[in-house]
Amino acid sequence: MKTNILGLPVKESAEMVTELNVLLSNFQVYYQNLRGIHWNIRGKRFFELHVKFEELYNDAQLKVDMVAERILTIGGKPLHTFEDYIKHNKLKVGKDISNDEKAVQLIIDSLSDLLKIERSILNKSDDIHDEGTNALMSDFIAEQEKTVWMMRAWAEESL
Repeated sequence: MKTNILGLPVKESAEMVTELNVLLSNFQVYYQNLRGIHWNIRGKRFFELHVKFEELYNDAQLKVDMVAERILTIGGKPLHTFEDYIKHNKLKVGKDISNDEKAVQLIIDSLSDLLKIERSILNKSDDIHDEGTNALMSDFIAEQEKTVWMMRAWAEESL
């Protein structure tokens, strides 16, 4: 089996790049959704949510960079056009969302979909002993599960 400079199998690493590019594309859509709800949120919870959405989009921006750098690390090329992002997107695109409950639900749904992609990557990276990608996905999953829990707790309280 041919391996790359990192000792990872070449064929499987190329497949991992494809999977990570799907994640990257979906994170870019998630990021843009967060920007949109940050800009457009209205109502009595504006101040609370405006700040929270900014925190989330800053975190998403960091994760986008981390995924792109992981793609480069394992020998791939990260996607970088909106055309590519939309082509690989699996998330709902949130357009003109200003209602607090709809905005939070969009976050919950988006993170749930991102978690599915990340778990798939985690399983595949584990199969090829790609510990760098494993660690990245594990960290993302743990953090996003907590965010889903917190957003759901907020949504239940606000009903």
